[in-house]
Amino acid sequence: MAGDTKQRMVQAAARSLRERGLAATSFTDVIAASGAARGAIYHHFPRGKDELAEQAVEWTGRRVRLELDGITGDDPETVLRHFVDLIRPIVAAAAGGVSCAVAAVAVEASPAQPALTAAADGAFQSWIEVLAERLCQVGVERSGAGATAELMITFLEGSLVLARASGSVAMFDRSATSLLQALALQGLE
Repeated sequence: MAGDTKQRMVQAAARSLRERGLAATSFTDVIAASGAARGAIYHHFPRGKDELAEQAVEWTGRRVRLELDGITGDDPETVLRHFVDLIRPIVAAAAGGVSCAVAAVAVEASPAQPALTAAADGAFQSWIEVLAERLCQVGVERSGAGATAELMITFLEGSLVLARASGSVAMFDRSATSLLQALALQGLE
């Protein structure tokens, strides 16, 4: 039962990070959203808000990695198209004001919070790793696969920021088409 409470709190924190960012995420909001007792915060997260945010980022990182690991395709172009199809609803949510918990922490954590930036970096690196591996499986050379996977995550996170700022997915749609064309020119098809 205690594990369930902690998990509900981590998920509520991840949701708050996506909606409000790190600075505006509060214990009060997490308690209300998770249904946890006030005392549960320091019981489960003795290092406070940073520990809660770190675990929310790690949870989000694992969840996204599983989604990325499910991308299918028998050739690089199909893998890239499935990636674009997978992230479009996420970008649309960002246009509506809900963004990425990992990015929120990466952007807002201060140098005095190295565990938070390390958690965000770990999540991003795991996403790059799973995409690079998938690209290798469809015939892309390891060095090209790594660089392409980095570009894919850069495209994802940049798209989230631009969609949130503009309130639209129009730029994402144009950029996705251009990205696929550019990668085709690079010989990844």
